[in-house]
Order: sequence, then C-alpha cells, then structure tokens
Amino acid sequence: MATNPFHFMQQTRVEVAKVVWPGRREVFLTTAMVFIMAVLAAIFFFFVDWLVRQGLELILTFFG
Repeated sequence: MATNPFHFMQQTRVEVAKVVWPGRREVFLTTAMVFIMAVLAAIFFFFVDWLVRQGLELILTFFG
C-alpha cells in the first residue's frame, strides 16, 4: 500500500518529536569516556606489540 508523501512527512515529524536528545553534560561525559578508552586501548596494544617484538627478537637471536 503506497503512502502519500504528505502523510509520510507527518508520521516522520511525530516520530522525530519522540526522540530524547542527550544533554550537554551527557554528551561531554560520553565523549570523555570514549577518549579515555581509546588512550587505554592504545597503551595496551603498544605494550602487547612491544612484548611480541621482544619475544621474536629473542627467538631470532637465539636461533639465528
């Protein structure tokens, strides 16, 4: 069943009015948490990479 464009726009406006937008504080806190988690992940993967590199260098110098 086809819906006419005017009716579709009315339904869209009703649905958009139901959206609860986050406040300034919530946006700030979630943004800060994302940056903190990104930094922690970067530090973690830096040390994992460093450990793997050290292990491979040890193996290669032992057998090379």
